[in-house]
Amino acid sequence: MNIHPDRSTAVREMAEEDRPRERLAKVGAEALRDAELLAILFRTGTRTMGAVALAEEIVKHFKDLRGLSRASLKELQEVKGVGEVKAIEIKAALELGKRLARHTVRERPRIFSAKDVVDLLMVDFKDCEVEEFKAVLLNTKNDVLGIVRVSRGGLDGTLASPKDVFRQAVRDGANGIIFCHNHPSGDPEPSRDDIALTKRLVEAGEVLGIKVMDHVVFGDNRYVSLKERGLM
Repeated sequence: MNIHPDRSTAVREMAEEDRPRERLAKVGAEALRDAELLAILFRTGTRTMGAVALAEEIVKHFKDLRGLSRASLKELQEVKGVGEVKAIEIKAALELGKRLARHTVRERPRIFSAKDVVDLLMVDFKDCEVEEFKAVLLNTKNDVLGIVRVSRGGLDGTLASPKDVFRQAVRDGANGIIFCHNHPSGDPEPSRDDIALTKRLVEAGEVLGIKVMDHVVFGDNRYVSLKERGLM
């Protein structure tokens, strides 16, 4: 009679050199495949599939880590063998990776150019499948006080009203502000609406005494600074 391996048997019966935990300890995390690292998070697989095999199915389903990072909890649980707990473990691990990437810059970065803004936010915008509008709040030395997500819209665009944009800036006593949003199409060329919105925000900032330093549009590993283009 064939008996399916239980949750622990599937890993125990693997050759020692193929067990991801043992491999990480022996050769280092850098040598492990994406699926092996994912399997270590799970600790266990299912009754019919080991942790590594399950991880391989997940990576295959979403094509790569970028696709995996974009998946929602619900989408992760659509993969057979992935319940709520495993889905949460995946999201938590990927979020830690994003935060680590952001910490390659200073704890409170100082903005001197559009490129500094891109280095700060490209990781966040890279995985956005819908348009998001964010504001980077600055003090008098151009140190980042905070990053505020003003709005999140569908693929057809997002609406950012001056009132919503500046509310947090006023609360935090910001001296300057840089606006950022992404084009899910991957093309960062500013639209007429982008330019018109920027002009409205510059005027609102003048009334409030908060200088609008730039508006940066993010695309697929590309960006356009409206200030550098002379569009504001």
